[in-house]
Amino acid sequence: MVNVIALVSGLIFGLGLILGGMANPAKVLAFLDLTGEWDPSLAFVMAGAIAVGSVAFALAGKLKKSYLGAPMSLPASRTIDKRLVLGALAFGIGWGIAGICPGPALVLLGAGSVKGVVFVAAMLLGMGVFEILERRRSNPEVQRKPIADRKAGEQIALQDH
Repeated sequence: MVNVIALVSGLIFGLGLILGGMANPAKVLAFLDLTGEWDPSLAFVMAGAIAVGSVAFALAGKLKKSYLGAPMSLPASRTIDKRLVLGALAFGIGWGIAGICPGPALVLLGAGSVKGVVFVAAMLLGMGVFEILERRRSNPEVQRKPIADRKAGEQIALQDH
């Protein structure tokens, strides 16, 4: 039942992205172009999403389990640090260049859009690079050694960390 609810929720979310214009890179870029022919219509879509999300997170914060019985796991940290700011900048720059963010990218991928395929491939590559860098950061012993000098066990440890 959980998978059915997840599928229906994803379909509703995707439909909302399409109807709201978020899956149209040209519309997103027009929204981001404040000095050209600015299209403010996505501001209303975002305001609606923020309102719904705020209510949902407020309710979810009071629950120990979801309505389907799954444990609730919300972020506890409220710290704004260098990593968060750099991640937000990378996200914003990518969104500004492509006019696509991860949710609409999956909608475009499902629609067979070449832009969607390229964006999702780049997104997965970026996630892979991040994962490699995170593992190196959390294991400084492996980080200092050149790959050629590592023993097989160290490489496996890095991959399984």
